[in-house]
Amino acid sequence: MEAKAIARHVRVTPRKARRMVDLIRGKKATEAITILKFAPQAAALPVRKTLESAIANARTKADQAGEPFRENDLVIKETYVDEGVTLKRFRARAQGRAARINKRTSHITVVVANKEGAR
Repeated sequence: MEAKAIARHVRVTPRKARRMVDLIRGKKATEAITILKFAPQAAALPVRKTLESAIANARTKADQAGEPFRENDLVIKETYVDEGVTLKRFRARAQGRAARINKRTSHITVVVANKEGAR
């Protein structure tokens, strides 16, 4: 059994979020939460929240199916970051000019599965 969570329009650049996602890919879910909890990067928080949401979705799926749920058996089967919309802003510069500022967003996807379902 597998469960999925998607966080859309997260205000962190995809490049920075991918650094966090690469840290946890293929690890056990509980171990990944611990890694993200102590990571100093700001992008670790939205990735951790998405992972916790995927775990909660797995718990709900197991309850609906009447199967036993063990959080320690979950592994991260798949996780990736896609680029979201870019908010375009302008900052005033010298001599009446304007410089463009891109505020990038991300779509973070995390899929967790049981150990036997991850292979």
